[in-house]
Amino acid sequence: MNVLLQLRDVTAGYVGDIDILRGVNVTVTEGAITGLIGLNGAGKSTIMKTICGFLPPKSGSITLEGHNITGIAPHAVIDCGIFYIPQESSLFVHMSVDDNLRLPLEHLSRRTGGPSREAVAERFDKLFEKFPVLRERRRNKVGDLSGGQQKMVEFAKAWLVRPRLCLIDEPSIGLAPKVAEEVYQWIDLIAAERTAILLVDHNVRRVVRMSSYIYVLSLGEITAEGPPEAFQGDLHQQVKAWLGINF
Repeated sequence: MNVLLQLRDVTAGYVGDIDILRGVNVTVTEGAITGLIGLNGAGKSTIMKTICGFLPPKSGSITLEGHNITGIAPHAVIDCGIFYIPQESSLFVHMSVDDNLRLPLEHLSRRTGGPSREAVAERFDKLFEKFPVLRERRRNKVGDLSGGQQKMVEFAKAWLVRPRLCLIDEPSIGLAPKVAEEVYQWIDLIAAERTAILLVDHNVRRVVRMSSYIYVLSLGEITAEGPPEAFQGDLHQQVKAWLGINF
């Protein structure tokens, strides 16, 4: 498969000379799910923020199809075909579900000339087939929805946009088990559109099961990587070793 996104020797941090990421190399291939696992504080979300331009790297490079996007302005990320579903909500709670869903499409229409009005209408029809709850709630303010329903709107936005790459950061955290299971179905919906996905999730077994390639991040460095076959056997013990845990 062709390389879509590549991080080469990326070092980044929030304060002074304290580096959260140190020489990170990650490759995401077209149309595939790439998993990223590690303990809290390992730097997983920092990788996402660095890709999206919220945290320009101190050194190294980030390329999309060979084009340098290192330090890209966050508002321009979607123009490159990258969509970010953060761990925290990115929704406008005082706006309706429908308006939240339309915002990124309107942005793309203004800046890149597409998709067309007809294409948008067709996507909405199909969207409500896949997310029927949102058809019933489309006029409701997002702030009146449950946490699980708000997360559904986040994924519905990504499905509507049809990005080349979707960055998904801890999508199931804080959700009830039943809703968390639905989250993984929504990820499958996005992947079915041949969208490449970089997935961060605390459910290690689920990430391994869904991904075609997995990276292990520990204290800002990649300590292991490989296809799912490399993560068979006693996964708990393997991950403990890769993360440097000695208990």
